[in-house]
Amino acid sequence: MINVRYPAERKEAILKKMAPPMNMTIPELAEQEGITATTLYNWRKQARARGQVLPSRSTQPDQWTSQEKFQVVLETAPMNEAEVSAYCRERGLYPEQVEAWRDACMNANDDAAAQAKQQRQARKEEQKRLRKLERELHRKDKALAETAALLALSKKAEAIWGTTNDEDD
Repeated sequence: MINVRYPAERKEAILKKMAPPMNMTIPELAEQEGITATTLYNWRKQARARGQVLPSRSTQPDQWTSQEKFQVVLETAPMNEAEVSAYCRERGLYPEQVEAWRDACMNANDDAAAQAKQQRQARKEEQKRLRKLERELHRKDKALAETAALLALSKKAEAIWGTTNDEDD
């Protein structure tokens, strides 16, 4: 296998084609640029590790993964309104989408807190139910032991005095 080195400028130009607004797929780029798909997948993986937003496929921004949306939110966080607008134009986004993603990120822990509260409440109810069942089991065990003791006494009394039925006829 031949190991080909590509200039950094060409690599960056191809990565830009993967990014919005072009959103070209890797098979399209591989055919157009004459570079193997495996190489392009590796470049995209490395670029993502550096924090670049590169969607997995040529989908609409609302269909991006949560990681890609979060990356956009992080990149736009320090920007003012004009900078966010320019950023969105470059990537084929709407500022309203970025704002919605930012709100979703900011409220993500609210859902986790509510879910934790529900889990605590469910666990508390389950423990209550368990205690009730244990009390009922204990009560039934006592009743069973009492019944067994009475049965044993009944058998002993019968052995000592004979049957209790009147058979004097």
